[in-house]
Amino acid sequence: MPLTRSLADATVVLTGASSGIGTATAYALARRGTAVVLAARSEAALEEVAQRCRELGGRALVVPTDVTDPAAVERLAARAVAEFGRIDGWINNAAVGAVGLFDEIPVEEFRRVLEVNLLGAAYGTRAALPQLSAAGGGVLVNNASVLAEVAMPYQSAYNAAKHGIRGLADTVRQEMRVTGRGDISICTVLPATIDTPFFRHAANHSGRELVPPPPVYPPEVVAETIVRLLRRPRREAYAGGAARLIGLQWRLAPALAERVLGWYTHRTQFGPAPRPESTGNVFRPDAAAQREGGWHGRRRHLVRMTAAFGLAAAGTAVGTVAAMTRRARTDR
Repeated sequence: MPLTRSLADATVVLTGASSGIGTATAYALARRGTAVVLAARSEAALEEVAQRCRELGGRALVVPTDVTDPAAVERLAARAVAEFGRIDGWINNAAVGAVGLFDEIPVEEFRRVLEVNLLGAAYGTRAALPQLSAAGGGVLVNNASVLAEVAMPYQSAYNAAKHGIRGLADTVRQEMRVTGRGDISICTVLPATIDTPFFRHAANHSGRELVPPPPVYPPEVVAETIVRLLRRPRREAYAGGAARLIGLQWRLAPALAERVLGWYTHRTQFGPAPRPESTGNVFRPDAAAQREGGWHGRRRHLVRMTAAFGLAAAGTAVGTVAAMTRRARTDR
């Protein structure tokens, strides 16, 4: 079920609003006159985003929130209702990352990534559902990643959390249906690599500069996908053509796609410059609002990726033909 009112009359809560996809989504909604409730850890960054939202024609409320604290997330929902009267949409978007080999990422950082990315979405969902019901229905959107469907090396905690978000959304959607609460739609967004500060701000235990595996899409691609879901909800939606391609290959030939994506990421996720170990923004918020990460020009490896996944497709086709041939021979 879509929003029960137009975006110009709707109130939408957005976590992780201080940078990247969250900031781009706040601006996209503000342009449509939506009342946006902006949540993140940094109040200063949120105030920057709120000011721009007002300039774009929207209404904005800043509520500094650590999504790992369920009581704080409940207060976020209460503040939104107290200010605007109801909640029509809720977007779980807050995320952090820790990059490195699984057995070299400190346990406390691994735990924190799961708490922010997965438990933060769970707490947001728990806070949102009664408010969406009280408003007569609404839409909850979880911003996951294509890594909710596939996997990349060096991002074990992030992969695990995003897979968990997808499973959580599927389960809650089922529960909404079987308990007769079809007035609430649960949606999941699966973006490709996006030009945000994520790779600059992630905890880094690789010893090397982190760069996003291309192709890299602007955050507005995801923002517009989220806006479309608020208007016309779907179970899942990819953001960026590469996400759809990777997901298709993973479903058709998971073992081969796993190898190809691992090879590709291993060669494109690190730059030439050495970097000391860093906890990034896993435990501390970013001071200023940043929508983009400065990676928009990083498309030079697109041909390599296309070739790699073309190889995967060819391998899939060969494997399918071989299997069909074996079955035909067996049936003779």
